[in-house]
Order: sequence, then C-alpha cells, then structure tokens
Amino acid sequence: MSAVPSAPSESSGCPEPGADRYDALDAPALRTLLAQRDQQLAEQGAALQAWTHAVSHDLRAPLRHITSFGPLVHELLQEAPGLDAATRQEALEFLATMDQSARRMGRMLDGLLQLARIARAPFTPQTVDLGALVHEVREALAPRCADRTVQWQADGPWPTVQGDPALLRQLLAELIGNALKFTQARSPAQIRVTAECGADGHCTLCVQDNGAGFDPARAQALFGIFQRLHRESEFDGVGCGLAAVRAIAQRHGGTVSAQAAPGAGCTVSVCWSVAML
Repeated sequence: MSAVPSAPSESSGCPEPGADRYDALDAPALRTLLAQRDQQLAEQGAALQAWTHAVSHDLRAPLRHITSFGPLVHELLQEAPGLDAATRQEALEFLATMDQSARRMGRMLDGLLQLARIARAPFTPQTVDLGALVHEVREALAPRCADRTVQWQADGPWPTVQGDPALLRQLLAELIGNALKFTQARSPAQIRVTAECGADGHCTLCVQDNGAGFDPARAQALFGIFQRLHRESEFDGVGCGLAAVRAIAQRHGGTVSAQAAPGAGCTVSVCWSVAML
C-alpha cells in the first residue's frame, strides 16, 4: 500500500519527500552541479576508454605467443617418439582447439577496440547523400558475393540526411555485411535497403534479407556485445557487428530494432531524429 505523504513542515528548509530535490537550487547552483556532473562523466568515459584500450592491447602479447608457438608444438608432436597414433591425434586436436580459441579471442578484442573507437570518434554531422553511401558500401562488399546470386533492391528513392558520414558508412557496412552473411545458404539471396524521412524529422533506414532469421523473443539480445543467436559453426563472427550498429545509432541520438522469424529472414531498422543533430 502506498504511503500517504505528510504535509510539508513550515520549519524545515528541506523539500518534502517525493519533491524534486533540485527545486530548491538557484540557477548558479544548478550550473555548478551540471559542470560537476559533466566533469564526472568525462572522467568516467576517459577511464573506460583507457581500460578498454589497455586490456585490448595488453592481451595481444599472450595471444601472439599461443598462435606463434602452436605450430612449433605441432611439429614436436608429429616427431615425438613413443606416442601411439591415437594419443598423437588427440594431442593435435587439443592444440587446434587452443589455436582456434586464441584467434577467436583476438577477434573479440578487435570488436572491443572497434566499439571504443566508435565511442570516442569525432562526431561531425553534415548533409549525407544516403544513396551514394549505399552504393559505395555495396561496391566495397562486392567481392564477398562474387560467386553468389544476390538480388538487390536498393534503388531508392534516397533521402538526403543529416549524420556523420564516416559512422553512417560503417553502420551500413555492418548491416549489409550481416545480410550477406546470413543469406549465404540462400539462392538467390534477397537483400533490400530502404530509407525514408518523415515529416516529423525522423529518418528510418531498413536492411531486410531472406536469410536464416532468428527467434523474435531474443531480438533485444541481438545488439549486445558478443551476443550470438546462431552457432559459430553455422556463421562466423563473434557478435560485435550489431553492437557497433547500436553504438552508432546512439551517437546519432537514435535507436535500432530488429524483426525476424526463424528461417524467414530479418529486418534491421535504424531510426534517428535529424532535428537532434
């Protein structure tokens, strides 16, 4: 049961329970408080970036040792006397698993660095020809589908939007690259890219495919760091691409969402308000 608020005391200088604690502050005090909060946020952000950078780089040395010395151990196992064939094969399989895991960890560190770069990259919103950007990204990804049949629907019409061109290019590369990856078992693969700006000042960019899809109940987990909805044996990657998409959308003051069904493809939508830039 909710408590009934008591009447305010005339002798007390404190705000009554439940009242906005900032109501009693005048403008200079509020400005001081905001400056303190800005400084705290800046320090926390700098500390987080430094930690991510240090962890990602300092862990490279042991990973390099594992991947460099692995082939040498492989040779020793091949030549080691006294090992029966079954034992030697088992040891080689263990070694292969270690090497695979080390390389995967390296890719995960690459993902952490990518997210750190997105967070600290200069944000320079300007007018962007979205159609030209889509064409540029498609050309860059063309080698990945050279031996495949891909039906593209990306002819526009394309709006001119406000955003950071470098970050939007990376966002498109992640989304279209994701669509190519998850349609690799489809012939033909169907990928549709659209964008529309509404009268309310919001722009919505959608990338749709006819790929593997996923359980829609797990859609929110899709954008977390290192989150995967498919086995790595089916589709490569460590689960950083859509986390990068979310980070870029957030830097534009926007949101990202996904709709899908198992075996029926996926649509990822990014929405941001041009008026906020």
